Amino acid sequence: MTNPLYDRFFGIHDGAQTPFLILPDGGEITHDAFLRMAARFAHGLRACGVAPGDRVAVQVAKSPEALALYAACAQSGAIFLPLNTAYTVAELAYFVENSEARLLLVDPDRAEDCRQMARAAGARLETLDARGAGSFARIAAEQPERFETVPRKGSDLAAFLYTSGTTGRSKGAMLSQDNLISNALVLRDLWRFTDRDVLLHALPVFHTHGLFVATNVMLAAGGAMIFLPGFDLDRVIEMLPRATSMMGVPTFYTRLLDDPRFTRDLAGHMRLFISGSAPLLAETHRAFEDRTGHRILERYGMTETNMTTSNPYDGARIAGTVGQPLPGVELKITDPETGAPLTAGETGMIEVRGPNVFQGYWKMPEKTAEELREDGFFITGDLGQQDAEGYVTIVGRAKDLIITGGYNVYPKEVELVLDEQPGVLESAVIGVPHPDFGEAVLGVLVARPGAALDTEAIAAALGDSLAGFKQPKALVLVDALPRNTMGKVQKAALRETYADTFESR
Repeated sequence: MTNPLYDRFFGIHDGAQTPFLILPDGGEITHDAFLRMAARFAHGLRACGVAPGDRVAVQVAKSPEALALYAACAQSGAIFLPLNTAYTVAELAYFVENSEARLLLVDPDRAEDCRQMARAAGARLETLDARGAGSFARIAAEQPERFETVPRKGSDLAAFLYTSGTTGRSKGAMLSQDNLISNALVLRDLWRFTDRDVLLHALPVFHTHGLFVATNVMLAAGGAMIFLPGFDLDRVIEMLPRATSMMGVPTFYTRLLDDPRFTRDLAGHMRLFISGSAPLLAETHRAFEDRTGHRILERYGMTETNMTTSNPYDGARIAGTVGQPLPGVELKITDPETGAPLTAGETGMIEVRGPNVFQGYWKMPEKTAEELREDGFFITGDLGQQDAEGYVTIVGRAKDLIITGGYNVYPKEVELVLDEQPGVLESAVIGVPHPDFGEAVLGVLVARPGAALDTEAIAAALGDSLAGFKQPKALVLVDALPRNTMGKVQKAALRETYADTFESR
């Protein structure tokens, strides 16, 4: 019996001395050296009591070692659960408890803060830092460089990714080996990636974009990645001449365009620029082409489905659209109330079906049944249109989910924290257009009678409860929130009122 995920993405490179990771200092890690590291980590997981099917929760800085944990989980049959490094301990506790993680890996600096929480959740706690040091690294260092791959089936779960909604706590999307494999192979072929490609990788690896799109595609292609800890403009400009391709969020491209060093000559040798995780403004699309001669390829996906549409490699890359459904993916626009299919050009709910669609939400059968139809179509919650040529345009979200810089923010979670602040009667949190982040979180506050709100003090107080990306970029004061006759806050009206908040910033 085989292990499809490990065999297709990792095992095929066994013994290969070609570069896999190109580091910021110019050093390289070959495919073979990476696999030997991953094997030691797989032994390390077993030494920590992790068995096939167990969840391994990982909140560590981006590094080759962090990526090796993904490979180690695949090889040992564990379920990989990457977590945003910005999450507070209070936020982290929910994911560890809900997933019933067997092992939690954090940065050594957070170990003491997490120790009691991990113990209460029944998870073993080990550490790993950006330099590859920590208690788990010490355990792995003593292990063999070969590990007998655990047999798994394509239908077995490979990863959990938690996604935010607007009507409850974060949901653990269960992704199978086949979900990840099918999507990566389609994207590799559609975007023409080969073993000659070098991808500039400045994305985080706790998110589907940096992990299951960028990394899996390059593993499937056999190419290399310039593996940067994050988006540092100077380093990206310095390393770009070594790359053939780049995947990023709109913020990457707006920041490059703001720098005069980013010229047509600097980008001339590149084969492909890809954008996703947040809407790319048509203005950015046009400015990028004017500057470089390249048309950014925009695509669309989400945690539960991986990628579902893409503008073509050859053919029209149309600004403002996310392209056509991927090969093997069915997409339809339906009436949000009845589920009946709509015709081309009509606005409705986007639903998708295919081998990329997840297996359901962990321990949430009712929520799974609400969003995943019996016939396999997933109700995305996004409203869109599809033209006669199949191009999809996202026109809004049926829910109030905010996507800022590619990260999901659940408004109610932020509102609960704001409502606890001194002098605040109530709040509403919305997403409004932002030139860098696609959307920015905006908090609208109503003061208690007689109270004078200090918005700077309120903003400063949020750091203990909310990750940075969830914290409002601005707070505004109003006398009352707009409501309909049933008393429901009209967030659409707020979004319209404050749509230009960040236009001149």
